[in-house]
Amino acid sequence: MKTITILSGKGGVGKSSVTASLAVLLAKKHKIVAADCDVDAPNLGLLFGIKKFKNLERVSTNYKAFVNKKIKQCKNVKRLISVCAFHAISLDKGMPVINKFLCEGCGACKLLCSEGIELKKVENAKVGETKTNYGFYIVSGQIKVGESGSGNVVEVVKERARRIAQEIKADLIIVDSSAGIGCPVIASIRNSDFVVAITEPTPSALHDLKRALKVVEHFKISYGIIINKYDLNKKFAKKIENFAKKHKIPTLGRIPYKKDFVDAIIKMKPVVEINPKYKKIFEGIINKINKNYNRNPLFN
Repeated sequence: MKTITILSGKGGVGKSSVTASLAVLLAKKHKIVAADCDVDAPNLGLLFGIKKFKNLERVSTNYKAFVNKKIKQCKNVKRLISVCAFHAISLDKGMPVINKFLCEGCGACKLLCSEGIELKKVENAKVGETKTNYGFYIVSGQIKVGESGSGNVVEVVKERARRIAQEIKADLIIVDSSAGIGCPVIASIRNSDFVVAITEPTPSALHDLKRALKVVEHFKISYGIIINKYDLNKKFAKKIENFAKKHKIPTLGRIPYKKDFVDAIIKMKPVVEINPKYKKIFEGIINKINKNYNRNPLFN
């Protein structure tokens, strides 16, 4: 069982739209499980027409600091403000008050006042699953507004996806990561077999693509890039291709910017289901992914 992760350096480049079409085509020949690991803003399910997930599990992957009555015995109360890197602690009449929205549960305050401060696990997300109309399962996670620990929530999503994949003897897990280079992206990339990086022909997208690829290279994972909306700026798209060629990065495909993609989102379907002409483009991408995997082929 292999894992392909789709990511992007910046948001809005069409990452989830690409993931949805790749998943649908892969599912025609292979047993797959999709995992929406953009836990801050999950929307992959919407592209399969899913409005509600089943078997919801409330997840506690993060800690918060709480003050108890023994805080009066602590001699380092005044130092608590300076030791908190997240500015979550203030003093009220000489006693510490912890802002639950700013606290990251790092435990630095507890090191100063081990008896007067407790670290408790808090519920910070929910994870669910359902079967799509295309015959494969999708697992999705949603972190609570204002909560932290998104990287750990991604691990829970991936673990459930792996469990389902083992039960149905799936060939592939396809992961839709969040954009950027933060904790949820790192958690999504880890233990992947191949990474597909989506970009668009703009300077900011190329800049953020380079940052994202450095993270992928840290994990020594094979990868390639897709230039989405390439015809919006063909000159800059060529610049991205030249960058890829210079650094021996395979360009897996170029996808045009058409109204079909907007229609697909509105109709809550992958674009390959809206207009069959895109099947050739995405099948070509799948073949190149298989070709550029640095070991044996990902799939037969």
